[in-house]
Amino acid sequence: MEEKIKILSDNRAAGHNYHLSDRLEAGLVLTGTEVKAARDGKVQLKEAFAEVAGNEAWLVDAHISPYSHGNIMNHQPTRRRKLLLHRAEIDKLLGKTREKGLTLVPTKLYLKKGRIKLEIAVGKGKKVHDKRASAREREMDAEARAGMRRRAKDVEPAS
Repeated sequence: MEEKIKILSDNRAAGHNYHLSDRLEAGLVLTGTEVKAARDGKVQLKEAFAEVAGNEAWLVDAHISPYSHGNIMNHQPTRRRKLLLHRAEIDKLLGKTREKGLTLVPTKLYLKKGRIKLEIAVGKGKKVHDKRASAREREMDAEARAGMRRRAKDVEPAS
């Protein structure tokens, strides 16, 4: 049986700005109005990052918009949110982030079995020429696929 996953927010800029490697799934400590706003898709991960501080993992600068029916009980949009990870995972991430130029980047927020989960990846910042090379490679792949489609149309047998 396949697990149903509903993506609530996707950080597409992460793949453009970082070379992403090890990916981990983490739970989040959220308030009620944050959960309701996230389920409505009111989450922005573009500027967000994760950090390990005091033997705990934290999500920083993720923007969860205030819930429309939250009245005075609403949450702060960009507060630090605790990530739920095993001790071994936190220690592994701490070791990785101490390396030069590595950071923890949230890639997507999704709903899995009724729980909100966050996928974080270890990222190394791309230089401008790396970004250009990635764009050029993506463009060449698209052209090759288009050429294959044209070729397949031309070769179709006539019945």
